[in-house]
Amino acid sequence: MKKLLNTLYVLGENRYLSLDGENIVILCGGDEIGRVPMHNLEAVSVFGFSGASPALMGALAERGIDLSFMSQSGKFLARICGRERGNVLLRRKQYRIADDERQSLVIAKNFIAGKLYNSRWVLERAARDYPMRLDAEKLKAKAAIIAEAARRAYEVENADSLRGLEGEAASNYFSVFDDIILQQKEEFYFNSRNKRPPLDNVNAMLSFAYTLLSGMCAAGLEAVGLDPYVGFFHTDRPGRISLALDLMEELRPAFADRFVITAINKRLINGKDFIKKEDGAVLFTENGKKTFLKLWQERKQEEIRHPFLNEKMEWGLVPYVQALLLARYLRGDLEEYPPFMWK
Repeated sequence: MKKLLNTLYVLGENRYLSLDGENIVILCGGDEIGRVPMHNLEAVSVFGFSGASPALMGALAERGIDLSFMSQSGKFLARICGRERGNVLLRRKQYRIADDERQSLVIAKNFIAGKLYNSRWVLERAARDYPMRLDAEKLKAKAAIIAEAARRAYEVENADSLRGLEGEAASNYFSVFDDIILQQKEEFYFNSRNKRPPLDNVNAMLSFAYTLLSGMCAAGLEAVGLDPYVGFFHTDRPGRISLALDLMEELRPAFADRFVITAINKRLINGKDFIKKEDGAVLFTENGKKTFLKLWQERKQEEIRHPFLNEKMEWGLVPYVQALLLARYLRGDLEEYPPFMWK
């Protein structure tokens, strides 16, 4: 099993990363402000207009430590990784299936069924935990609609129908998302999902969480030898990590959405952690981003029991494990891909 290590998050402008022996040195205006040993890291994510030396990029690639560059708002820009891992036969099998609509649909159905199962679980969990503070019957009704959509997902005959079914279920899910936000309602409200750019604090948190989660999924896929850019549900698009987005679908509700709701309801994030731009875009402040990433790292370290493998592991390993199960299915070691269905 892969060992879950730390991710180094570098925030702020005018940062420059260089190499000194086995250490990453973080510079600001030529002055050293941080030093981190590489052997403790599995990934480095840089936010803002920072740079890195060629020597450091080469050392990270050689050690299999991914280096990702993001904008200040958290938009993915570029990713540097080492040599391709895995064998060519596995990737050729992946490409053949991706070119076959029928075979792709079989896998896509499981991705979406997993997403809908977990979306339903988020609503049912909220109704169970807060029956006196929520309209439990309303949440259960929406959960029932989503459960029916999950059942129907296995019956659709083409990808367009599956996308339509998923979109309808997502609409029902997000129609009651504001209901399960129980604290700080003046600053954290949810009317609809918006992302380019996010127009409120909740959407800013969701977008940032999804960016981080997609990066974890891409890293997991590459670690097992799959191409994160060639998907079965999301179509090919230059620069888009389509398979990572596929894999992320089932993890969004249980991992990212629950994380955001918990951070709000426990008052771990507050309204002072955001700024609103002139165009209406809502972004994290520097301190807000630091708080969010600290909480995210702690979330990754929490231990769960994997519902399919029945083994204990950290949350942060789940994207890697799902990528491994997908690779095993493509190799013919499993009869079907088992989506992550959290309980």
